[in-house]
Amino acid sequence: MKRFAIGFGGVLLVALVAFFAFAPGIVERQHNVIDGQPLPEISAEAQALHDTLTIVDLHGDTLLWQRDMLDAADRGHIDLPRLEAGNVALQVFSSVTKTPKNMNYDNNSDDSDNITLLAIAQLQPLRTWTSLLERTLWHGTKLERAAAASDGRLTLVRTAADMVPVRAPDSDDPPVAAMLSVEGLHDLEGDIDNLQVLYDAGVRMAGITHFFDNELAGSAHGIEKGGLTPMGREAVQRMEAMGIIVDIAHCSHRCVAEVLGMARRPVVSSHGGVQATCPGVRNLTDEELRGVAATGGIVGIGYWPDAACGTAPADIVRAMRHVRDLVGVEHVALGSDFDGSVTTRFDTAQLVQVTQALMQDGWSEEEIRAVMGGNALRVLENGLEPMRQPAA
Repeated sequence: MKRFAIGFGGVLLVALVAFFAFAPGIVERQHNVIDGQPLPEISAEAQALHDTLTIVDLHGDTLLWQRDMLDAADRGHIDLPRLEAGNVALQVFSSVTKTPKNMNYDNNSDDSDNITLLAIAQLQPLRTWTSLLERTLWHGTKLERAAAASDGRLTLVRTAADMVPVRAPDSDDPPVAAMLSVEGLHDLEGDIDNLQVLYDAGVRMAGITHFFDNELAGSAHGIEKGGLTPMGREAVQRMEAMGIIVDIAHCSHRCVAEVLGMARRPVVSSHGGVQATCPGVRNLTDEELRGVAATGGIVGIGYWPDAACGTAPADIVRAMRHVRDLVGVEHVALGSDFDGSVTTRFDTAQLVQVTQALMQDGWSEEEIRAVMGGNALRVLENGLEPMRQPAA
């Protein structure tokens, strides 16, 4: 009996080691997919132009997953070597802290959470197993550690001054810049003062909601799909004053309207699509696009089927063209949602595919430079400056 117990204990130990070693990677492979469909051959002209661009992607969820972003990975969409290969100047990394079980685009409640099991399986610090705020703080720590260990290849953006070398790199091999955002302010855990905690941890962009209604507003995928609550309104006001950029991605349509109605600074939709080219519950209507443009903001177009109704570069550009033609090229940006449990045609190393698709669609070099990063640089640099208080 004792020998059996020892043997069973050994098997259990091996099983646990295997689970913690392999399960997180298996889960990620199932969630972050490249569909393997053919891609066009890149022309010399497209590659030459792409190599001169300053590229900004407004949304990637790499921090959620258990892998070292400094190493080339054989799964997912983003790591530092692939950012360098894709000529990305600035990547916004989002902190995802909670997603509902059986997550869907139509109706989700807040009474379940997939991320808890992932946090445990990835052997994250114990504090992250129960606290949404601590999950964001952990993601911020991961990003800081990656930058510190990168030998200068990855730098952090926290002030408008940090954007200057991104806009005008002074070397032939500039580092990739990284900025921290959060996907849904449920990580405030009901305390508006935790906005300062997030700011101190490096958060410089924040989505109001994610896949469920929270204490600040309704989600496009929630049950009630309501507008801003009093806490939500206060959060928007504080974010603008502090220098945290307001992100309406995943907001309900009522939430979007109310944010745009009160915004004093440019508003971002970091990742998504447009109703005109891809009808869907979270894609922006023409009225909403006009509202974002009226604030001076930008719309990051995503690369997955629910955003672009396809994964081909031409599908992405079709959505971009609609935004350009409706409100102007200065409001178009990239919002991949790479590593965000999405299926795409390419990863960040292959971003030249978007450049080539824009060229083939007849966009000018000036327009391409704006879309691939110039517009995002303008809005981020502006939004990072704390608002000056009026003189007494």
